[in-house]
Amino acid sequence: MERRRPATEAEARALASSVRLRILRLCLDQALTNKEIAGRLGANPATTLHHVRKLVTTGFLAAEPSRPGPRGSTEIPYRATGKSWEVNVRDSGVTGGGAAMVDAFLQEVRLADIERGEYMRLGLRLSAEDHAELLRRLQELLDDFRHKQGDGEAFSLFVALHHDVTRDR
Repeated sequence: MERRRPATEAEARALASSVRLRILRLCLDQALTNKEIAGRLGANPATTLHHVRKLVTTGFLAAEPSRPGPRGSTEIPYRATGKSWEVNVRDSGVTGGGAAMVDAFLQEVRLADIERGEYMRLGLRLSAEDHAELLRRLQELLDDFRHKQGDGEAFSLFVALHHDVTRDR
């Protein structure tokens, strides 16, 4: 199992934004310019540029060599570095990371064909040891598949393990 290092405060703040998380996802397979990112998000390029700069400063996005753009302009494409998988924001003292992740997931899943997705829900009662084992095994599984990136169809996976407050009253 890969060990995630604690995120710095700046890194945790950078990942506490659903927009920035979506930008990282967009730039995972291909480098995109700020204009392309803004177009895919349906956002203002000036707003996305603020987010892109924050991600570059914290090392989550890397600028690739500039290229000629339309009408003599110069474009800078950006690609996700994969660093977000290597850091743990939980103990950073920065709040909002969980909400940003759920918000990014909800925004992205609304764009997908819901009927083509695979969905599973399971109610569990776990001891502390079983809870730790489940988290460890999920982490190992995701680490294994993270390294199997290929030329296949693009998928996203969101896993949430949360207290079921509706069952414990």
